[in-house]
Amino acid sequence: MVENREETAIALREIQSVVEDDIKEFYHHFRAAVRVEHGLLNLILRYVLRQKGKRVRPLLVLLAAKTCGGVSERSYRAAALVELLHTATLVHDDVVDESEKRRGSFSINALWGNKVAVLLGDYFLSRGLLLALEHDDFDMLRVLSNAVQRMSEGELRQVQRTRNLDVDIDSYYRIISDKTASLLAACTHCGALSANTDETSIEHMCEFGEQLGLAFQIRDDLFDYGSGGIGKPVGADLQKKLVTLPLIHALNATNPAERRRILKIIRRGKGTRQNRQVILDFVESTGGLAYAQ
Repeated sequence: MVENREETAIALREIQSVVEDDIKEFYHHFRAAVRVEHGLLNLILRYVLRQKGKRVRPLLVLLAAKTCGGVSERSYRAAALVELLHTATLVHDDVVDESEKRRGSFSINALWGNKVAVLLGDYFLSRGLLLALEHDDFDMLRVLSNAVQRMSEGELRQVQRTRNLDVDIDSYYRIISDKTASLLAACTHCGALSANTDETSIEHMCEFGEQLGLAFQIRDDLFDYGSGGIGKPVGADLQKKLVTLPLIHALNATNPAERRRILKIIRRGKGTRQNRQVILDFVESTGGLAYAQ
């Protein structure tokens, strides 16, 4: 069904090896961008920097730059900008979702409360803005500002869609394009910009990032129907009444009576193990998983 987590990790390491030295240099730029002497802020930042994520977004920036002519000092700044923005959104997301864990560690809001978490997210965002302005990287700032706008709009549309239990597939793709693919497109876009390449190459890189982002989100949606060993519990989306691609296809492929029955279970919001299993079995038997894969 869903690809093995270990295989994914191996593939990621192989990709990272292409820009291994550049990733190390990026870390220096990222740490320098958030270095402060303030007691509490310094303590929290040290905690954040100890978390070893996959750094997929800076990786995309550097790979795009390398593909389009070569990694430069501007490429490292672009990677740091992207990571600052992404970290800000993660911290804010944990507050919104009331999440106590992030990548197996306690979230900022779990340790220091919502107020500190929101302020920390704002701090990361402001550091990114200043980093761009200090080096006149207005083109990259414009790209990332557009991504933030799309991400916010996508999240708000998802809230509305969840309330209405919208199962329109075009609506689904628009939302994941905005809330997920927009940032990955910004990564490859900024990477290409940092290499001073031609407009056609920049457009191709931007489109590559967009398509990669769509695939990334669909793959994440599939985890809701597979192994919970990736840090996302099985049925987590269903409990939030998030109707993702596997379920959308299954609902549109079944008969009206069965569709009404499944939607009724979701609307009731009783996330019992039995109800989740009914929906999981329905999605698999109706071809929803195969379609999304």
